[in-house]
Amino acid sequence: MTSPDASPAVRTGVGTGPATTSPTSPTSPTSPTGTPVTLLIADDDEVTRSGLRTLLAAQPGIAVIGEAADGVEAVEQGRRLRPDVVLMDVRMPRCNGIEATRQLLAESAGPPKVVVITTFENDGYVTAALSAGASGFVLKRLPVRQIAEAVRVVAAGEAILFPAALRRMVAARPLDSAEALPRAALTGREEEVLRLMATGLSNPEIAESLTVSLETVKTHVGNVLTKLGAQNRTHAVVIAYESGLVVPGFAG
Repeated sequence: MTSPDASPAVRTGVGTGPATTSPTSPTSPTSPTGTPVTLLIADDDEVTRSGLRTLLAAQPGIAVIGEAADGVEAVEQGRRLRPDVVLMDVRMPRCNGIEATRQLLAESAGPPKVVVITTFENDGYVTAALSAGASGFVLKRLPVRQIAEAVRVVAAGEAILFPAALRRMVAARPLDSAEALPRAALTGREEEVLRLMATGLSNPEIAESLTVSLETVKTHVGNVLTKLGAQNRTHAVVIAYESGLVVPGFAG
C-alpha cells in the first residue's frame, strides 16, 4: 500500500512534546484527556468512506462518530457531533473539502482539527486546504495504522506533513501566498527557526539546535506565524516551500 510518495511524515510539534519523522512511532492511543479521539469521516465515495470507518474504528483510541458524503454534510455533521478530528476528502460535491475546512475552522467554539486525505495524483487542492487551516494530510493508500496515527497526532495539537509530496505539489502549482515570505520581513533568526520547523523539529529540538531557551523558540515561532499570516505551523511550512526559503533536499 505504500509508494515513493508515502514517505515518512514530518510531525511538527506545537507544544513541548517531541517530534518524530515517522507517523508510526509510539504515541498515546487516546486524546490528551485520556478519552478516545472522536472522528468524523468525510468522503463522497461510499466504499472508501465505509472502509475507512471500519478500519479506523478498529484502531485503539479512535471512536468514529459519524460520516459525511459531501462538504455540506461535513460542515453540518461537524457542528452537530463536535468531533475532535475530521478526516476530510478534498474533491466532494456541493461543497469541496477546502471550503468545508474553512467553514468548520471559522467556528469560534472549539472547532475540530482537520486532516486532509487524498490520493495526491492531479490534486491541486491539497495545499489550498492546508492554507485554509487543515492540520495536515495523509495519503489514502497509506496503511490504516499510519492514518490512525496521523489522527492521534493532530488531535494532540500537532501537525503532520508528507514533505516529498508537498514539495512536488508546491513546485507544480504555487499559491498566491508564494511571495508572503519576502513581504513578512522575518529576522534572520526567525528565518532560521522557520527552516528548522520545515524539517519537522519540535520546539525543544529547535532550542537545542540553536542553543537558546525553549521560551525564546516559542516567541520566534509565534512571530513567524504572525508575520506570515499563517493559520498554523503546517501553513507556515507550506509558505516556506512556496517562497523558496526551503528547497527539496534541505537538511537543516
